[in-house]
Amino acid sequence: MQWLTKVTLSFSLFSLLACSPDETPSPSKKNEYLAGNLSGFNHVKGTNVNWFTVNGYGGRTGGFTCCVMLPPKWHPNLTAEVEWEIDPNPYANVPNPVGDKFLEFMKQHEANYRQYKTTVNIPEYSETCGLTVHFLPCQQVKVTTSCYAIDHPDYPIKDAFDQEEPASCQK
Repeated sequence: MQWLTKVTLSFSLFSLLACSPDETPSPSKKNEYLAGNLSGFNHVKGTNVNWFTVNGYGGRTGGFTCCVMLPPKWHPNLTAEVEWEIDPNPYANVPNPVGDKFLEFMKQHEANYRQYKTTVNIPEYSETCGLTVHFLPCQQVKVTTSCYAIDHPDYPIKDAFDQEEPASCQK
């Protein structure tokens, strides 16, 4: 049974190391970071978020990925750069995935993918449970570090799911 504990502990330490930033902060540096889960939710009906990144760290909708790096203490003007790709027609009638017809379909389908980039403010936090990104109509993005589940009454982002994309967006 002790070997199982050692293996679990070793795996846990290895997982944390895998989430470390490129440069390991020394105790003398003020910019130390903590690794946290990265997740996302798409609120736009009839679309799919193919992929997204936050400050270069890759995430996905519908689950958690490791990791995003956040400072242990929030500070004013803390922002995140979010990049993402949208498939505006994820429910297209895909032909049999064998042969030239499928390859031509995918080439045309992928030509409609749209990529976006924005910088968002990270709301103030006293503790963080990672970062959750919410993709909204008109390429709007909200983020939270809340430790509550999305269906908890105290979860800070209340935007409805399956929102229609308007014909035009106000800037």
